[in-house]
Amino acid sequence: MHMADALLSPAVGGTFWAGTLAAIGYASKKLKETIDDKMIPLMGVVGAFIFAAQMINFTIPGTGSSGHLGGGMILTILLGPYAAFLVMASVLTVQALFFADGGLLALGCNIWNLGIYPCFIAYPLIYKPLVGDGKSPKKILVAALVAGVIGLQMGAFSVMLQTLLSAKSELPFGTFVLLMQPIHLGIGIVEGFVTAGVINYVRSARPELLDSVINARPIDAGLSLKNVLISIAVLAVITGGALSWFASTHPDGLEWSIEKVFGKPELPEQGHGIAATLKGVQETTALLPDYNFKKETKEGVKKEEGPASWPNVEGGTSVAGIVGALLVLGFTLLIGFAIKAYRGRQNSARSV
Repeated sequence: MHMADALLSPAVGGTFWAGTLAAIGYASKKLKETIDDKMIPLMGVVGAFIFAAQMINFTIPGTGSSGHLGGGMILTILLGPYAAFLVMASVLTVQALFFADGGLLALGCNIWNLGIYPCFIAYPLIYKPLVGDGKSPKKILVAALVAGVIGLQMGAFSVMLQTLLSAKSELPFGTFVLLMQPIHLGIGIVEGFVTAGVINYVRSARPELLDSVINARPIDAGLSLKNVLISIAVLAVITGGALSWFASTHPDGLEWSIEKVFGKPELPEQGHGIAATLKGVQETTALLPDYNFKKETKEGVKKEEGPASWPNVEGGTSVAGIVGALLVLGFTLLIGFAIKAYRGRQNSARSV
């Protein structure tokens, strides 16, 4: 559900950039009140896993389409809404800058669609009331399914509204809705089951962690998260380094919907204006575009590629998965320690 710049006008893209930056500022301010030394590494490791997991598109049977994990619910259940939103913003920023996944003009929209709805709507208003005390695996499954589906449906509908408001394409809104919403229902169901599996594992390993998050309390200073951190880190490496070879070759839900209407999975890009400028920036920063080594001839012309194979066993994909996970880990740790340091300076200033 990563939007490309071709779908957006500068006005809509800029508006959602402003809204997203305001949300990042708000989340940073709220996280400053509760962040601690245990939360920071957890943010980094879970963020690395979500990056790796988003590389794996799974086929939606009978449709010719695919989907990938959004990860917003997993992040929010494990970290709370404020830390989760900042981690999701980090994941999507790394994807856009270093892997050309999603446009830079569209980055504000993508963070909004994949972060705001699960972190600040689906989690507090749907998941928490349904899950109760969070000790029942069945309740966790039901809550994860319902919240995951609704959060993703809201994100998909938001993509269509942003496209409609931009008025750059001729995609009929009604037809777009009838394609986007059902296909993302299937994706949301898969996401719900994956979310429940991850959360039930953490519940069995460290129930205190989930209790502290659901009750909005700091993590107990005496609680050891070593095993959980190691397990998630290993899973991130395996997912990005090897399981990514088995990603579906079908277009994702957004591309599939566009192709059904437009005939191609992508709309033509503009050759001038801010979108073209940002595209040039992205081509410079994207060291591993499309999660692989750059495929260019000596003259700098992109090579023609044959039909995608499955599984796609390529070293470039493994490198992209591991490097991307490390970038998210480092970026997220930097954010976490910066917020903690800022709080420390504020507290020192008050004590003077």
